[in-house]
Amino acid sequence: MKVTVVGAGAVGATCADNIARKEIVDELVIVDIKEGVAEGKALDLTQTTSILGFDTSIIGSTNDYSKTAGTNVAVITSGIPRKPGMTREDLIGTNAGIVKDVASNILKYSPDAILVIISNPMDTMTYLALKSLGLNKNRIIGMGGALDSSRFKTYLSLASGVSQNDIQATVIGGHGDTTMIPLTRLATCQGINFSKLLSSEQLQKVAEDTMVGGATLTKLLGTSAWYAPGAAGMAVVESIIRDEKKIIPCSVYLDGEYGESDICIGVPVVLGKNGVEKIIELDLNEIEKEKFKASAQAVRNMNQVLFDMNVL
Repeated sequence: MKVTVVGAGAVGATCADNIARKEIVDELVIVDIKEGVAEGKALDLTQTTSILGFDTSIIGSTNDYSKTAGTNVAVITSGIPRKPGMTREDLIGTNAGIVKDVASNILKYSPDAILVIISNPMDTMTYLALKSLGLNKNRIIGMGGALDSSRFKTYLSLASGVSQNDIQATVIGGHGDTTMIPLTRLATCQGINFSKLLSSEQLQKVAEDTMVGGATLTKLLGTSAWYAPGAAGMAVVESIIRDEKKIIPCSVYLDGEYGESDICIGVPVVLGKNGVEKIIELDLNEIEKEKFKASAQAVRNMNQVLFDMNVL
């Protein structure tokens, strides 16, 4: 099995590092447009194999996509990252062209590849890839929900003092500070609903912290986060490559599910060897349904920029 990670920046390199360490694939290719960067990081990672005890073959390439031939899953992290004061939406003009070009190059050499989109604004970049490439909807996956849900679990753990590994919690909706929906009502720890562990005020604070989780890190770091985004990308890849059938919230194309169509937005999905194998429709209450509807409209508004800019 073979995975390609396009973009050797902090997120891409971290994603590649996690994939290599877990020996998810036999061969891992890192591609970047900057001369020598992908080759350097591939060599650097390779030099950790005897220390960490893995045998994944890691190859770096400066914009030569022929080396990606035979890729099963490609992770696209390419694009400019957020800076303090920027929204994910501010990135659309630059990143749309990059994502479209990268995806086309991947499919030129690996026409059956499944694409995992990390580039921001993630829901819109996922929609762009799906609409511009004409692939089946199961093969285009945005990883935002996986990341947002991991942040949700972190804040639930910090507030309650229980292990993150015992927490089941899901974020749906758009991958944005005002569009994501942490489902506090459905969050549990070993089957115990968090309403038994935290007050309504505490749960509201957890939801608020989750929604600005990315912006908080951008303010602290001066750029976008990379450890958790890279790990989230790896988790999506692992479930596909190993056909694990894990349920992971991801941005996928809806065709009537949740009452929405012609949009890529975060919902729980079963990920296996075919990519998105099933969309899980949660039993939302009326408040959650209204939030999801508003989130979908916000994502649609952002998607409209693609048409306004003649990208689609």
